[in-house]
Amino acid sequence: MHELLPEGEDLRRAVKWVSAMIQENPGQPVQSFVREAIFRFDLSPRDAEFLIGFYSQHKGES
Repeated sequence: MHELLPEGEDLRRAVKWVSAMIQENPGQPVQSFVREAIFRFDLSPRDAEFLIGFYSQHKGES
């Protein structure tokens, strides 16, 4: 099924999932959700690096 998704779709799903988890669990560390999303959505190293950087830069914004 992974091959049938458009390029970047896994990353979009991961961002949506992490955002939802942050809203549902505001006291939990964001990076724990990011690490789980990397494995859950089988992100490439490049996408994983983007996701880590995205949430590192935006952790203070809400």
